Amino acid sequence: MIQRLNLEHILFLDIETVPLYKTYSEVPEIEKDLWAGKTQYQRKDEFSPEAFYPRAGIWAEFGKIICISVGYFAPDQSQRSFRITSFSGNEKDLLLSFKLLLETYVFETKKLLCAHNGKEFDFPYIARRMLIHKISLPKKLDLFGKKPWEVPHLDTLELWKFGDFKHYTSLKLLTHVLGIPSPKDDIDGSLVRDIFYEEEDLDRIVKYCEKDVIAVAQIILTLRAEELLNDSEIIRV
Repeated sequence: MIQRLNLEHILFLDIETVPLYKTYSEVPEIEKDLWAGKTQYQRKDEFSPEAFYPRAGIWAEFGKIICISVGYFAPDQSQRSFRITSFSGNEKDLLLSFKLLLETYVFETKKLLCAHNGKEFDFPYIARRMLIHKISLPKKLDLFGKKPWEVPHLDTLELWKFGDFKHYTSLKLLTHVLGIPSPKDDIDGSLVRDIFYEEEDLDRIVKYCEKDVIAVAQIILTLRAEELLNDSEIIRV
């Protein structure tokens, strides 16, 4: 089935997120109470709400997107090429730019969005943050009334499960077992908050996010038993 997909119809993506506020002391009191309630099960008695706050970027209600990177196989090329670009900085601006991309180039029914764990993280996170910013959802993220087979989303984590829905495999592990160069050679997701707020190095985060997008594309190629992309085929635009 995956061999039947036209690679040119897939938009590969990844997002990076951080807590809404740099420090817990900046969080409004009402949000502190909501945060404590939301994370009570995860924290149990091991962490206070304040100690747990650096992880707030995982939840769309308490975090924000600082980068969306996207990649695609260029159509009508004599030589295969994978083009990649990123939207970063102010969250509302990057969400509007991403929405414009979806509505301009990925609006056709045959076009798909693809990410690792995208169905449980990237896609719903983007949709929730758009609605929080009063941005209407593009069709590719508006799933209301859609049947499962009508959802235009592809998830490499789901593909690797092969129906075993108790099974979770990180992008780092999956690239390793498939012999794909690791996207985690510099940083990983646990460091994004510190690099953004403490080091103020957004460019480093963007590079990391783009590596994840390339890794997702490499996984799809591997599942199709095709050759991996080499550096000369990857073009940043």
